[in-house]
Amino acid sequence: MPVKRRTVLLGAAGAGLASTLLPSTARADGSLPLLANLPAGAPDRRLFAPGEQRFAGYLRTLAPMTNDIVDTDPYGFMGGGWWRTPAQPFNARVQEHVFTLSWFHANRRAWNPYHRDPALLGRLDAALDHYLKLQNPDGSWPEYAPGERGKASSGFGLGYLAKTLANLRRAGALPGRRTQLEGALRKGVDWYLDPANAVVWDDPFEYTNQAVAGVAGSALTLRLLPDRARWLRLQERIRFVAKWSQSPAGFFYDPRGMDINYNFEVMLPEMAELYLHTRNPLLVSMTRRFTDWFGYNLLREPDGSGWLTYYAVSDRTATAYYDDAIPDPDRSILASHFVPAVPPLGAFFTSREDKAALRAAWAADPAPAPALAKQDTSPRIIAHAPYGETLPTRDAKRAAIARIPYLRRDDFTELRRDEVENQDYLYVRRPGFYLGAFFGTRPGSVVKAGTGFLWHPVAGTVIHAQQTSTGCWATVRNGKADAEGNLVAEYPDKNLVRYRTTDGSVSTDLILSSHSVTRRVTATTAATEQIPLVLQPGDDVTFSDGTVVPYNQTRTATADALTIRRGPVVITISWSGHRPATLTTSTRTYLRDQRRRVHVVRIPHDGVLETTVRLADPGTP
Repeated sequence: MPVKRRTVLLGAAGAGLASTLLPSTARADGSLPLLANLPAGAPDRRLFAPGEQRFAGYLRTLAPMTNDIVDTDPYGFMGGGWWRTPAQPFNARVQEHVFTLSWFHANRRAWNPYHRDPALLGRLDAALDHYLKLQNPDGSWPEYAPGERGKASSGFGLGYLAKTLANLRRAGALPGRRTQLEGALRKGVDWYLDPANAVVWDDPFEYTNQAVAGVAGSALTLRLLPDRARWLRLQERIRFVAKWSQSPAGFFYDPRGMDINYNFEVMLPEMAELYLHTRNPLLVSMTRRFTDWFGYNLLREPDGSGWLTYYAVSDRTATAYYDDAIPDPDRSILASHFVPAVPPLGAFFTSREDKAALRAAWAADPAPAPALAKQDTSPRIIAHAPYGETLPTRDAKRAAIARIPYLRRDDFTELRRDEVENQDYLYVRRPGFYLGAFFGTRPGSVVKAGTGFLWHPVAGTVIHAQQTSTGCWATVRNGKADAEGNLVAEYPDKNLVRYRTTDGSVSTDLILSSHSVTRRVTATTAATEQIPLVLQPGDDVTFSDGTVVPYNQTRTATADALTIRRGPVVITISWSGHRPATLTTSTRTYLRDQRRRVHVVRIPHDGVLETTVRLADPGTP
């Protein structure tokens, strides 16, 4: 039988001292009381202020998550697998919910029955005991192995522990633990802001979101524990981030390519928190450059339902779309604090009026607020809530959308290059389409190179590359798509791109006109042309031999073209010679209405094929 813990020892931040104080709520045998579950029917949705509705799921989850804190061995470990993997006692990231417990303990709300709850405080104290003991002597925290010096675990940890300290101060709780926290935070800041720290300030600079989270956590720490020398070091690190974290193309390195999700939903909100603490103008300049970049990579659906993203070139995640109006929890919302300084950024946020309507509907819903599933409990969602938001008005958002490059102009060729990483991002707008492509060195294995999307101003997104070998826009030879390797490109003129695989097994001429895109492919062996279409239920889809393809169905025909009629727009995909071609459906759907579904056209050939996609409406010449 494990021995019950009777004393609470200081962590590494406590300079080796020990405390003999037992948590005030501990029983005589050292065990901790359980936190009471919510009463039946709680919480009442109507009691939440609109900006705090996101707390409801955490409130529902608080008791079971808190009661999984171990009060035997390892004492204070936040067990149960609620947050982060590996769910092991050595992983400091598992302990980040100390912030969540501290918030509910410190903040009085009509819907929060856990305000000043002694059982909650006792288990929080135990969790902090374990968290602080995980700190390495140099000030870092581990994530994937005992004693590891982690960039993410240390960076995000600084922010959560600083917010926890603020909550404990507000509540006047655990004065001894607060002293430990102050020591741990100072040591953590010193480690994180040290320019010689190669874990954080690596060369080349990677995982910008993690580094900026640590700098933001350091900024909050220095608001709570002022220190001029450390503050000057913080400003120097902001200058470093501004110089090295952003690609010349405009995105933030994550790790050395772009990633839609991490840039917009993690990096930018963390940078906004840093801006709120420092008001450093470099952060606004970085946001302005990012906003310009982002506008090339989000595809506005003409019905206003939202955006599809150029996620085929995302280096880590698969966020393929954003709804026009996003209900809480909204991971990106803290970044709206940049909107007053960078109005074009407002295009990508839910408007103030739409957010209010979503929150009113949530409050009126009679169904119980759902609890959170394990692992889907990110403390960032509620950690950002106290900062509020500066969402654009509906009119301001419309004005920002109108400034998106491909919506503002109908004829340009934009090549964004990152010469250090050998990455080319190509964006082509013509009266009849908008096209994106990627060439050069892929930053990661999930990135799919070559042509990536095709959009029409009335029909919306027509072709949308996936991050899969079976769903990218590519030439597939011997079971491998050319998009799965590095592609070498040259640009003879604005209407011609020539690119090839590094071994020369597939070469492609991409020919652009005002209303059509042609791919002339030459492969050394037989191959298959693969085109991922985005189809909608109202589309009329027909092969040239008369075979009709119902929405969400698979059909094969011997033909030389496929025609899609979407409202007034006719999209014709034609290819050289009559060939067996297949249109297959998939499970991939987009936006909240789930009306847009990916279907893939596959056209086998003997190694030479020309395909043309023509997009025409009644006014097309």
